[in-house]
Amino acid sequence: MGQTNQLLSTAVANLEAAAGRLRLKPHMLERVATPKEKIEIAINPILDDDQPVPITAFIVRHNDALGPAKGGIRMSPTVTLDDVAGMAMEMTWKTALIGVPFGGGKSGIRFDGSAVSQAAKEKIIRSFTRGARRHFGPELYIPAPDMGTNERDMGHIRDCISYSDGTSITQGCFVTGKPVMLGGIVGRREATGKGVVYSTAAACSEMGLDLKTVKVAVQGFGNVGSVTAKEIFDLGARVIAVSDIHGGIYSERGLNIDDVLDHVQRTGSLTDVPGSEFIDNEELLACSCDVLIPAATQSQITEENADRIQARIIAEGANAPTTPAGDEILRGKGILVIPDILCNAGGVFVSYLEYTQETQREQMTEEQVEERLRKRMSDRFKQVCEYARGKDCTMREAAMDLAVGRVVEAIESRGLLP
Repeated sequence: MGQTNQLLSTAVANLEAAAGRLRLKPHMLERVATPKEKIEIAINPILDDDQPVPITAFIVRHNDALGPAKGGIRMSPTVTLDDVAGMAMEMTWKTALIGVPFGGGKSGIRFDGSAVSQAAKEKIIRSFTRGARRHFGPELYIPAPDMGTNERDMGHIRDCISYSDGTSITQGCFVTGKPVMLGGIVGRREATGKGVVYSTAAACSEMGLDLKTVKVAVQGFGNVGSVTAKEIFDLGARVIAVSDIHGGIYSERGLNIDDVLDHVQRTGSLTDVPGSEFIDNEELLACSCDVLIPAATQSQITEENADRIQARIIAEGANAPTTPAGDEILRGKGILVIPDILCNAGGVFVSYLEYTQETQREQMTEEQVEERLRKRMSDRFKQVCEYARGKDCTMREAAMDLAVGRVVEAIESRGLLP
C-alpha cells in the first residue's frame, strides 16, 4: 500500500482495534467509521500568468456528535480525498480525547503553494474560500492551518468571508490560527510543539528519566518540529539531531538550537551548520537517543524500520507517523509511544481557546493560554496513563478507547434516530 493510502488505513485500523476492545456493535462501528460528509470542490483561480489554473480541493466532516468539525487545511500537490478523510477521523479522536466541544474535520487543496508567489497563493486561498463558503461556519466546520498553510492564509479566509457578508469581521469564529491582529490568540503557533514537549516531559517523569539528561532526536523542522526542538532545548534536554525533508544534522555533544534556528533563518537550510554532521531521515530515526520525536509527516515508522529504533520514548508530533505494523514492533521492544491524538493535541486545544475568545469577544494573555495548555495536556496524559495501567494496554490503545468511547457516548446521548 502506498503512503498516500496509508494514512487512512492507519486511522481505520486503530479504530477497528478500539471497537473490538470496546465491543462496539457493528452498526455503531459503521457509524463512527463513516465520514458524515465528503466534498470535492473544483476551483479555477487566475494566477501570476493571467491564466486560470484548475485545482481540486477536498473537505471532510467526519463526525460532529460532540460539536462542529475542527481541522486544518493541508495544501500539497499530492493530497487526496483519502488523506483528508483519514486526518478528519484522527481529529475526531483528538478533540474527544483532549476534551474540547468539537468533532473532526479536515480540508485539502491539491497544489504546491511553495512554487508560487504570495499573491498567487492568496488568490488560491480566496478562491477556495468562495468555493467552500457554505461548508464553513462556527457551528459547522472551523478550519485552521496545516502543512502548506499558515496564519496569513487564515487571515485571508476570515477577510474573504467577512467581505462577502458585508461586515467588518465575521459573526463568530469561522477559522482559527489567524494573526493575532485579526482575532487570533497569542501562543497558537507554538501550541502544538509546546504540547509535544509537555507530553514528553510527563513521559520522562513516568519512566523516571530526568529531562535534563535525555538525548532527543527530532524528525521534521517545520512549525511543530522547530518549536518542539527549541522548547525542549530550553528545558535542558540534549538535542542531538534534527532534520527536514532534505536531511538533517547530528552532534553527539548536542546542538545549540538557538544557533540552528538562526542558521535556518539566514540560509533557509539545515545543511552546513557549524559543529554538526549530515544525517539522513532514516539515520535519525535509528540513532541512539532516549526520546525520538517524529514531527514531519505520516507513515515514517513502519515494519521496515521500527526494529532499528533505539529510543525509549517516541513522542508523535506528526499525525499518524507510525503504521500499525510498526506499532506492533515498537510494543514488542517495550518502547513507550505517546500517541499523536494525545501528543500533538496542544494545537487544537489552543484553537478552542481562540474560538471561545472570538465568540465571547474576550482577550486572553499569553500566560493564561500557557497555563491552560500545560494543565490540559498534563491532565489528559495522566488520564491516559491511568487507563493504560488499569487495562494493561499501550498508551495508544488507552487513548483510542477513551476517545472512541466518548464519541459513542455522545451519539447515544443524542439519540440514534435522525
